[in-house]
Amino acid sequence: MKVLVTGGLGFIGSHTVVELQAEGFEVVVVDNCSNADESVLDGIEAISGKRPLFEKLDLRKKNTVQNFFSKHPDISGVIHFSASKAVGESVEDPLLYYENNINALVYILQELQQRGNGRFIFSSSCTVYGQADTLPIKENAPVKPAESPYGNTKQIGEEIIRDVCHIAEDFNAISLRYFNPIGAHPSAEIGELPIGVPQNLVPFITQTAIGLRKELAVFGNDYPTVDGTCIRDYIHVVDLARAHVVALQRLMNAENADNYEVFNLGTGTGSSVLEVIESFERISGLKLNYRIAPRRPGDVVAAYADTEKANTVLGWKAQSSLDEAMRSAWRWEQKVKEQKTGNS
Repeated sequence: MKVLVTGGLGFIGSHTVVELQAEGFEVVVVDNCSNADESVLDGIEAISGKRPLFEKLDLRKKNTVQNFFSKHPDISGVIHFSASKAVGESVEDPLLYYENNINALVYILQELQQRGNGRFIFSSSCTVYGQADTLPIKENAPVKPAESPYGNTKQIGEEIIRDVCHIAEDFNAISLRYFNPIGAHPSAEIGELPIGVPQNLVPFITQTAIGLRKELAVFGNDYPTVDGTCIRDYIHVVDLARAHVVALQRLMNAENADNYEVFNLGTGTGSSVLEVIESFERISGLKLNYRIAPRRPGDVVAAYADTEKANTVLGWKAQSSLDEAMRSAWRWEQKVKEQKTGNS
């Protein structure tokens, strides 16, 4: 089976490509390299022993998407990661997010609908819930007005996919709403490698510890939580990647109960920002330089998953602890520095 992975050089995408190849899938990676580097292919090959097909394309252009599917008519499934993903940046530049996260999705769905028998896995997010009324968050929790343009693009994306599934009986899709992916592959061959200043907590922690950043800003310590900082559900990226393979196999084997399904992907445990910092200090033996900063627009107080549906229906469960994820992220950061030092 040939599978298209859009954004396949990115953090979650690259780990998913590794897991897909381990299961025998032929993978075609498409990425515009706006937040990734082609060298990630070397890491994937080092782990898998196989280099996926790669095309550097901008999926925001309709004719580019059409030409791709004409060239690869034998695509059996699509896992769609290609999107901008920083909450803060989306507040500052909403039109960038609407263009990037919606246009490519629509053009891919158009091609799949025309070809029939589409199998589509959507990279969604817990941000669709906004600030949930009850915790942990179940899949049937109300989808509230988004706290950020990024979250809104995920809500809109899900609505678009649901509408397509409603009119196309031969189109099957799963939206995976994941919480906060962290960590790196245990081989340290691939990991989170943001271009520019990191928008996510863990790479900012590791870059601060390694000396790339002066200090970490903790946005707010006056939230109604155990220590005043935001609470999130941090899931190891390898666990998350494996869930995408399980979801695709579910569609391939026609095991889905409906032609549109939704699953939360998380550990089921919430950790505060300060608890994540403590985990890093514990696994590294270092003291992290951080300061408390004002709250950041678009951040909710707390979000962590009820994973029962994913555990029982999808047959998937997160395996790694917070410390294990932080240890792999730190090992990856150290390797990146070694490579840069060796190349300088």
